[in-house]
Amino acid sequence: MKKLTTIASAIMLSLSVVATASAKDTIALAVSTLDNPFFVSLKDGAQKKADELGYKLVVLDSQNDPAKELSNVEDLTVRGAKVLLINPTDSEAVGNAVAIANRNKIPVITLDRGAAKGDVVSHIASDNVAGGKMAGDFIAQKLGEGAKVIQLEGIAGTSAARERGEGFKQAIDAHKFNVLASQPADFDRTKGLNVTENLLASKSDVQAIFAQNDEMALGALRAVGAAKKEVLIVGFDGTDDGVKAVESGKLAATIAQQPDLIGSLGVETADKVLKGEKVEAKIPVDLKVITK
Repeated sequence: MKKLTTIASAIMLSLSVVATASAKDTIALAVSTLDNPFFVSLKDGAQKKADELGYKLVVLDSQNDPAKELSNVEDLTVRGAKVLLINPTDSEAVGNAVAIANRNKIPVITLDRGAAKGDVVSHIASDNVAGGKMAGDFIAQKLGEGAKVIQLEGIAGTSAARERGEGFKQAIDAHKFNVLASQPADFDRTKGLNVTENLLASKSDVQAIFAQNDEMALGALRAVGAAKKEVLIVGFDGTDDGVKAVESGKLAATIAQQPDLIGSLGVETADKVLKGEKVEAKIPVDLKVITK
């Protein structure tokens, strides 16, 4: 009987060790929207790195709704997340979600878009200002000074829209572009189509369109095609669809980010935070112009 008890104790101890070894810390990822292929790539990059490092990644879609984002973060704190990776729906509104994480002593890392308020350990993103300037410089290279341009803006309030617009404004000033219009199309392909259709009716002499993401650029492409016009279109993000459109000669260029790398670096940074290692407050991800 004593021998059986000893064996049973050994088995229980073994199971306990295995359970401890297989237990995974949870890293949370709140994404602005999974309807956009850019953020799907970001999520995939984070998932791959989480699997590689042995973390459980919980992903929640905020559906471009700050209220949903807030609810998601509240939910993630209950789930016992050790670190919050967040791609904000809105740089100002996300402050409320960051505050919840701060109160619960959960380190926050922002991805692609920054947070205007709250305590953030690290921000991982491309240099959107530089990217907007790169887009404008490319247009000037192709069309020269004083080109007549339209800008399709992203979601108002997001750091990406503000910064890409700021960079493009630098190019506007440097190359003396004639800006015929600059209107929001909310990073959405259908809205990009509709806004461009409406603008083409009154701005028929446009020479180039800069869209602050590839989804809007692809919508603009359809509108320009339907109107049978020759307009140089530049997108931003370097999504699969955007790159394919460049390779087929439909889009002139896209300013390529690396969303999968942004997601991967997010998890790598979370890993360092959990290990008590020092991390950079800002981690830049390289951009490049993709043309045919």
